[in-house]
Amino acid sequence: MKNDSNRTRKLGTAPAWLSGLALCVVAVAPTPVGAQLARKPSYYQQQNQPQPEGPAAQLVPRPAVPASMPALRSQGDFDTLARVYDAGTPMQLAHVLFAIDRQAKPARMHYIDTPRFQLHVRFLRDTRLTPNTIKREIDRNYLVPDRRFLFGTLSWQQNIGTFTYEFWEGDRLTVPLLREAEAQVKASFFAPVKFKTNSTLHERIAKEAGIDFVSQEALIREQPYLPMNLGTATGRVRIVNDAFGLNALLPDDIAVLREVPINLPPVAGVLTERPSTALSHVNLLAKGWGIPNAYVRDAATVLKAQAGQWVALKVAASGYQLRRLSPEEIAALPPRAVRAAATGALPGSGKAAKPDLRETRLLPLASLRARHSVQCGSKAANLGAVLAARIPSTTVPDGFCIPFAHYDRFMRSNGLAERIARMQQQPGFAGDPQVRQKALAQLRDEIVQWPVDAATAAAWRAAWQSQLGGGGVFVRSSSNSEDLPGFSGAGLYTTVPNVKTGDGLELAVKKVWASVFNPEAWEARSAAGFGAESVLMGVFVQTAIDSTNAGVMITRDPFDAGHPHVTYISAKRGIGIRVVEGKRVAEQVMYSSWSKAIQVLSRSAEETALQLDKDGGVKEVPVEVGRHVLTDELVVRLANVGAAVKRTFNAVDQDIEWATVGDKIVLLQARPYVERRR
Repeated sequence: MKNDSNRTRKLGTAPAWLSGLALCVVAVAPTPVGAQLARKPSYYQQQNQPQPEGPAAQLVPRPAVPASMPALRSQGDFDTLARVYDAGTPMQLAHVLFAIDRQAKPARMHYIDTPRFQLHVRFLRDTRLTPNTIKREIDRNYLVPDRRFLFGTLSWQQNIGTFTYEFWEGDRLTVPLLREAEAQVKASFFAPVKFKTNSTLHERIAKEAGIDFVSQEALIREQPYLPMNLGTATGRVRIVNDAFGLNALLPDDIAVLREVPINLPPVAGVLTERPSTALSHVNLLAKGWGIPNAYVRDAATVLKAQAGQWVALKVAASGYQLRRLSPEEIAALPPRAVRAAATGALPGSGKAAKPDLRETRLLPLASLRARHSVQCGSKAANLGAVLAARIPSTTVPDGFCIPFAHYDRFMRSNGLAERIARMQQQPGFAGDPQVRQKALAQLRDEIVQWPVDAATAAAWRAAWQSQLGGGGVFVRSSSNSEDLPGFSGAGLYTTVPNVKTGDGLELAVKKVWASVFNPEAWEARSAAGFGAESVLMGVFVQTAIDSTNAGVMITRDPFDAGHPHVTYISAKRGIGIRVVEGKRVAEQVMYSSWSKAIQVLSRSAEETALQLDKDGGVKEVPVEVGRHVLTDELVVRLANVGAAVKRTFNAVDQDIEWATVGDKIVLLQARPYVERRR
């Protein structure tokens, strides 16, 4: 079970169906698995999926095939025993299970009739090789050195044009076991074959054994397609080459992005030419809106003929499908206003948390609990709850909350409501994104210039000096329209880093307040049904830390909700501002508390990192290229901390911002992980 249900899978080279596009760009064969891990589908998961009906359900009888072969001496032998997942798609994977019986003298290789025996254990029992072996004895063959069997899979990796053999990521391989497997496979197979590693343990063992290998990370880098958020959408294809095109996007557009932007206005679907991480702002927005999102190599070139056309898009685990709509289908589409209301609208999310404006005190972090979200916003309140949980081996930088009441009083005294009303009455504001952007920028500039009441500003400075020692601080947003159960709001508002003066603190607070009117925030809230008048901004002033590493993690597999035992971790060196930008792929790993395996999706290749500047703000510094950000020990510690944070919030999966300083894990934020599919 283990070896089959956790097998990694591989994409193909740029196939013929990517050229000469007409009505149907790609045919898909959906599977319920996380393709970001290049994971082979679990046989057990496939059994639980709806089965095809009609002619597709009629199986073609197979000729008589032996239960196993001691060797595969030709391509024909391989094809005879192979099972093929996702045939004809970029995820196609032909593979044959094998079992090496180490008890036989000499050791005996069994290449298994894989369509007939989908699991190693079925082969053992059905062929009477081990007819009465209990599960505990079978499991020993993955976990101990003196096992009887080595269970593996041999696959054709079409994207790199070679065969590979591999083991379940949780297999506790040793150097002698791997050397034995290497000798047996190469002596019994007709073509060159490489070992494929599925965990950091496997990589270490291969290096110690002196065996050449191909890593899962290397295979993922070659994939021409990565589904980030599965789903379907109808819209008009818009190829976006620059910021001007980004600003012109409409809610019924399917955006084809040449670059991964930091933010994105609400759209119907997203295809990008550059891969990004599961926690890039663009992907978090896509998940929150419930829209399809995928990386497609050379997307703008591949989809050039579709530009401006109305299409139906489907992003599936094994491929994507883009079909032009007929004139009749286009005529039947609802009006744009109806489509815009549907795009990204989340059930129950269009209601910001009702604020309590009676609280005017500056509340220190140590006093905050979840109930204070009505005064300070969920971001600050959640961090207070994390501090109170006293999670071992973690720290939370001290800070204080400037409550909603300060924002409300400031905006009322400066006539914000009337200013918004005039802005919305401008010609073109409702229908033209570029008109909105210009008007919102003007409003933000005005807000930053408006004066703060002298007594209020003095109170901020006093708290900064007395509680935080007048040192550098991050001034962060904590509105009543983010970190909600149905609406993340990730990346919508402004953080001002490493503020070091009293005047700078006052300006930074106003910048965070003004970010309520960031264009991406305005568009996202509009799509989710938030009225501008219902949004208030709290501010969290937090001690700045000069982190060694920083990142984000999700307390489950973001690519497959069926893997709650998995923690996804994304990291970069230095301060974590860039982790969620998506412009460069961060280091990404997955840790399974079940298999205890660490799987690498990508390693960071950056040459610079951000650190605190002694004069305020941040600076870019060179770093050693090629050094791993995440050690295995740190990955396990982070996963355990993530599980503790999740328990703090009643077992709701969390999106957690973290950093490291020395041997301490620093917790900077915890918000509900929001995902919605349409």
